[in-house]
Amino acid sequence: MRTDWRISSFNGVLLAAYFIPTWAFVAFRIMISPIQGFYERPNVSVALFISDHLQLAAITTTRFAWLLALGKLTVVGFFAIFVALTTRASIRKAGGCDEALAMALAIGSVISFASMVMAAQVGESQAVKLHATELLMLLGTAIVLLVEPPRPQPARAEVDRSATAKALALEQAQLLNNR
Repeated sequence: MRTDWRISSFNGVLLAAYFIPTWAFVAFRIMISPIQGFYERPNVSVALFISDHLQLAAITTTRFAWLLALGKLTVVGFFAIFVALTTRASIRKAGGCDEALAMALAIGSVISFASMVMAAQVGESQAVKLHATELLMLLGTAIVLLVEPPRPQPARAEVDRSATAKALALEQAQLLNNR
C-alpha cells in the first residue's frame, strides 16, 4: 500500500489533536474570566510568577493573561491551518503544509519553555512536568521535521521535456486522423 504521508505530517496531526482542544479551551477560559482562568492548573505557574516576582497590578496581570491566551490561540490557529492543509493530498504531496507546522512548533515551544522556567522558579512541580512534557512533544516533532529528507521534486527540465513529448504525441495523433 503506497502512502504519501510523511512521519512529520503524521506526528504533526497527532500533536494538533492534543494542542488544538487543550490550548483552545485554556485560552477561552482566560478570555471569559482572565484572572480566574489565569490561576487554573495549566497557567498557575505563569500567574504565580507574574504576581509574586514581578509584583504587578491586577490590570497588568489581566493583560499578561490575555497575552498568554493570544499566544496559545496563535499556536492553535497554526495547528488548525496545518491540519486543513494536510487533508488535501495534493498539498500534502508537495510539502506545502510544513510551514504552518513549523510556526506552530516554534511559537508553542517558546510558550512551553517559558512556562516551564516560570514553574521551576515558583516551585510548582506538577506544572513543570506538564510544560516539560508539552515542550518535549513539540521539540520531538521539530527534530523529525528537520531530519526528515525533503520530498524529491521533479526537475524543471524533466517537466518541460514531458510537456513537449505530450504535445508532439497529440500533434502526431491529429495528423494521423486527418489523412
